[in-house]
Amino acid sequence: MRIDAEALAVHLAGPVPPSGRTAWLRAGLRRAVVDGALPPGTTLPGARALAARLGVARGTVVEAVQQLVDEGYLTARPRSGVVVSWQPLARGPAPAAPVPRVPSPGQPDGALYPRAAWARLVRGVLARVPGDDLGYPPPAGHPELRAALADHLRRTRGADVDPDDVVVVAGVAQVGALLVAAGLRRWAVERPGSPGQGAQLRRLGAHVVEAPVDDRGLVAAALDDGGALDAVVVTAAHQYPTGCVLAPERRQDLVRRARAGGFVVVEDDYDAELRYDRDPVGVVQALAPDVVVLAGSVSKTLAPALRLGWMVAPPRLRAAVVAAKHTADLGSPVVDQLALAGMLTSGAYLRHVRRVRSAYRARRDALLEALARRAPGVTVTGVSAGLHVYLAGLGAPAARRAHAALERLGVAAQVVPGGPVHLPGDGLVLGFASLRDAAAADAAARAVADALG
Repeated sequence: MRIDAEALAVHLAGPVPPSGRTAWLRAGLRRAVVDGALPPGTTLPGARALAARLGVARGTVVEAVQQLVDEGYLTARPRSGVVVSWQPLARGPAPAAPVPRVPSPGQPDGALYPRAAWARLVRGVLARVPGDDLGYPPPAGHPELRAALADHLRRTRGADVDPDDVVVVAGVAQVGALLVAAGLRRWAVERPGSPGQGAQLRRLGAHVVEAPVDDRGLVAAALDDGGALDAVVVTAAHQYPTGCVLAPERRQDLVRRARAGGFVVVEDDYDAELRYDRDPVGVVQALAPDVVVLAGSVSKTLAPALRLGWMVAPPRLRAAVVAAKHTADLGSPVVDQLALAGMLTSGAYLRHVRRVRSAYRARRDALLEALARRAPGVTVTGVSAGLHVYLAGLGAPAARRAHAALERLGVAAQVVPGGPVHLPGDGLVLGFASLRDAAAADAAARAVADALG
């Protein structure tokens, strides 16, 4: 089928522009092909005829058509002319609507993110960073951020760390991926624990078992029944979700078992900086840097969207972890790394942490007061820390009803199955970061009380 210049001009959008004519013609022809106005096999008019009809130079038509030939939409056939060659894909059923991301009970309030301060830091980085630093970054992280993080972790978490020990990662979730890539395939995670952690490790091909938690933290003795392990995850400073702190004798026992069993402890220090009643307990890593991988991020204190975190691995794993990081993404964004380094070294980060700590403590207190008034029979476990509370032993029906009611209010919550050794009966994790006033806290507490009947 051949189309003449007059008919083809109908399919080009609008009048010929005074400038950018090649781009206009190329876009119009491409659109006519993709929309089906020019079906496969259609022969286009000659360049001279089309140029005369449009009132443009012949070279404009030749260039636009050649670009579409190069892109695969058209084919130039000797003595036959230019033919439409693009074939539309067979249309299957419409894709399912994307499932909206459910907020985590541990998600911070984005309104507390220090936008102005971060913008100043980024502008400062862009004003001073040398051009050489805007190439691919060192896979372990920019030296300025590694030094700043090492100093910060020594001072605030008691870690045994030097700058060379730090690897900058895209949040704590990447730590597991890097360790699996480094050869750690057999894992134990806490039960109850972060619901996405075990699932992520399994998707990466790891074998995952669960280790029980009681009111003193991970029951390390249960690891004896799980077979040989490469890594054991623990949230020592503030167990997720029950909120307990790993007891001193449990810390020592876990380290002893790691050394004897040849596995590493992956210490997920996810929200230790948000302790409200006292300074947080120091990291297990300081007791045994030879067998503990320390992992943390700014996802709770700043924002998850930054995807900035760190890991401190034992020397025997460091080279493999850095190689895995290089393979995964060639390194974390340099400008954001340097902005965080500036925030840490200037003291702005700790000032921000103090500010959000005060805000979140007030929100937690308001929720606990409302729960005590509305649902006095509910047991809230754990220390005064973090961005969530754990309501223990509600039972499955009540926990599900409370979860549904809180979801309708826009309050993040998750049902936690009971057993085997932690508090009996299904419980509920309730995030309080979004409860910005007493009325919001009261509404959440009322939803829980109504679910209990």
